[in-house]
Amino acid sequence: MTDWSAKNPYLSTVPVNYVLNGKDSKKETRHIVFELGESGLEYKAGDALGIIPVTSSEMVSDLLLASGLDSEEVVETHAGESSLQDALSNHFEIHQAKKKFILNLGSKFQTGDPIEVRLIGRTRHSVSTGVNTQTWTWSGESNDYPDGYQPMKSVLDPAYELWGRLVDDEDAMEDYLWGRDYLDVLEDFGHLDISAQEFVDGLDRLKPRLYSIASSPDFEPGTVHLTVGIVRYEGQGRNKTGLTTGYLADRVSEGDQVKVFMSPTRSFVLPEDGSKDIIMVGPGTGIAPFRAFLQQRKADEATGKNWLFFGDWTEEGEFLYREEVQGYVDDGTIDRLDLAWSRDGPEKVYVQHLMSEHGADMWEWLDNGGYFYICGDKNRMAKDVHNTLISISMEHGGLSENDAKEFIEKTLMKDEKRYLRDVY
Repeated sequence: MTDWSAKNPYLSTVPVNYVLNGKDSKKETRHIVFELGESGLEYKAGDALGIIPVTSSEMVSDLLLASGLDSEEVVETHAGESSLQDALSNHFEIHQAKKKFILNLGSKFQTGDPIEVRLIGRTRHSVSTGVNTQTWTWSGESNDYPDGYQPMKSVLDPAYELWGRLVDDEDAMEDYLWGRDYLDVLEDFGHLDISAQEFVDGLDRLKPRLYSIASSPDFEPGTVHLTVGIVRYEGQGRNKTGLTTGYLADRVSEGDQVKVFMSPTRSFVLPEDGSKDIIMVGPGTGIAPFRAFLQQRKADEATGKNWLFFGDWTEEGEFLYREEVQGYVDDGTIDRLDLAWSRDGPEKVYVQHLMSEHGADMWEWLDNGGYFYICGDKNRMAKDVHNTLISISMEHGGLSENDAKEFIEKTLMKDEKRYLRDVY
């Protein structure tokens, strides 16, 4: 059996790729199916699928044009020798500029010598000193200037001044890099003499992206499903996308092939005992692994109860897998369903608000050996949910703040491994 990996990916056919959102939604979330064919690839609910993207050919062409470099020039890469075009398409990331590249530009500036300024025309000027005015005509001779006037000895490259500000100020560097790709960088620094090899040496390697699998192999045999939120934004006057999400949305049609590999998890798994209750909190694309969990629990005929918290902006636009979820409620797979829509009413409602509202029941489930899962944004949502769990333990479990933190962060997370996270 072939050992498929990031270095040796499987070429999977995509039979399904469509938008999940309602027609008036301002988000774009896609359901994408990958065929496993005769690969022998296996996975379980909770695992992730690795995607190896290909950079937009249009972006590569624009970058080559802006840099003035030869697309066929051979460069040395971590994957061996390749043409510059192949390197930019398949081996390096050009969609997001990095600090390393900017720092490397320092050696390209000729800071010791003045830039040559050539005369291209002569014009009569009036030079006012505020006291008197002189009218003069320059003959073109180097010493033919009005009394007291000293010509500028050299002209600094504005790009060097910009580079200096970025290098000296971390905040300025961070602000500059935010949302900028290498086409944007060449707008400011493209006049510098950068060779093809120097260019790729300053780039980061193209890395695969991992996505939580949204299917169970027992429920969807021979395929693996993803729920992908497409990143689109405007930067420096151009419409841009995330590298991999733009690839999957704009350049992978049904019937196309994509390089993939499995990324197993050891921790984000269902309890071995199917009689255990589980609570799942997954707003937005965080629903992906819980779609897999629900499929698996149904396939296993697990007797434990299932409680799903889901939410997003609006019910009409962002209720992902609405019919499937409602079907699981109707057939009893989902015992409790709580939905939070942040833009459907006068007040913003998030999943942590509904957790607090049902805190007594949540504490009962956890106190009786239930498992708690969370998937989604680690910077805000996951922190808010975590703090809400602590508050619930204090209010409904009668614990002090320190004891509540120890129960959530040590007992549940580390000792009993009943609080599991898939955050990004």
